[in-house]
Amino acid sequence: MRERMPKRRRRFDDELDIDTPTTPALRLQDEPDPPPSGDRWSTWTGAQHGPDPLPGWVVTAHAAVDTELGVLKTGKEADVHLLERAVPGEPGVIMAAKRYRTAEHRMFHRDAGYLEGRRVRRSRETRAMANRSSFGRELLSGQWAAAEFAALGTLWSAGLPVPYPVQLDGTELLLEFVGSGETAAPRLAQLRPGPAELAELWEQLTAALHGLARLGWAHGDLSAYNLLVHEGRLVLIDLPQVVDLVGNPHGAEILVRDVRRVAEWFTARGLGPEAGERLFHALVEEAGLS
Repeated sequence: MRERMPKRRRRFDDELDIDTPTTPALRLQDEPDPPPSGDRWSTWTGAQHGPDPLPGWVVTAHAAVDTELGVLKTGKEADVHLLERAVPGEPGVIMAAKRYRTAEHRMFHRDAGYLEGRRVRRSRETRAMANRSSFGRELLSGQWAAAEFAALGTLWSAGLPVPYPVQLDGTELLLEFVGSGETAAPRLAQLRPGPAELAELWEQLTAALHGLARLGWAHGDLSAYNLLVHEGRLVLIDLPQVVDLVGNPHGAEILVRDVRRVAEWFTARGLGPEAGERLFHALVEEAGLS
């Protein structure tokens, strides 16, 4: 049996240092020096950048311009837009721009259990988030964006199947676009796989969840709607609520829910009913919780 991991190891979002409320980076109407084309200058300069090695497709030029291509998904916590970044006259790259909602919008309706074990350094900010004041909700928006950016960076560096986190600017997170052209890859929930494909997707999911468990984490909101399948490859998405299985007192409970929810989808399509139970116990052992 693996030795249980110490509770005081550094967590991916430990001691977040959030100084002021943040807002989505895109303010088209406020641009004092608009680019000759597109919607805004690239926000690469001044943003937090993703982990090294930087993929070759990432556009870092100061002269690059961002162009809005439409909305991919709307949600209570964040909206996801399609954005192209390119130097005018040169080929560009399409990314997903995830923009967390700010204080005036309904947001983070399920955050209490996930945020246990996360801290910011100043007691005023902790109280504001607990009381859900406007200031506190702005801080939560920034904390969720920062948590997802940090989690994706760690997971990508560990070789897990997640989109590359290009940059974080305020509450806007730019991500690798998973899809072809301007068409996003389908969610697992949209597929009707045959027996061989179902078994392959389950094997990929099992490997990904073991990778999370080795880090001591659970996805926190796993379902067939938070998994993309692109050219046969399963990709984990929507990770702002990644849970520390040791530091969060609800960690085991959240892991049970994650596995049960996604296993039910596979079981309904022909996977053996015992597969979810076996996976859960294997993840508990992998995470050192047994």
